[in-house]
Amino acid sequence: MTFARVVFLVAGVWGVVELTPHDFLVDLTGRQYAAPMDYPQFFYGFLSVAMAWQIAFLVIGSGPARFRPLMIPSIVEKLGHVAGVAVLYRQGRLSVADATAAGPDLLLAILFIVAFVVTPRFTLTGSSSPPA
Repeated sequence: MTFARVVFLVAGVWGVVELTPHDFLVDLTGRQYAAPMDYPQFFYGFLSVAMAWQIAFLVIGSGPARFRPLMIPSIVEKLGHVAGVAVLYRQGRLSVADATAAGPDLLLAILFIVAFVVTPRFTLTGSSSPPA
């Protein structure tokens, strides 16, 4: 359970640290891509949802066995981004540099899967049982 705790706490802290500056970098993002001011609801909506997931990772890290079921949508969240980037790259809509930005999410998805497998199930009595 220590492995899962560390993985999710590190993922949550890293995500908060990585995402927070984006709230203040609207102009910088607009230099390379269409200006976020053209679609602020998507830009800030993405940041809000992404930040909510970082908080979920911190919650999971606070009690991996208890919050084990939340590891499944966490894996989907990471793999969903990786799959989307892969499709966009294959269609020629992303550069190699932009596509490699999904690398940390792929690594975290793999670590989340391992954490899910090694974390025992939580029982109603509040104790953990070995995985079946």
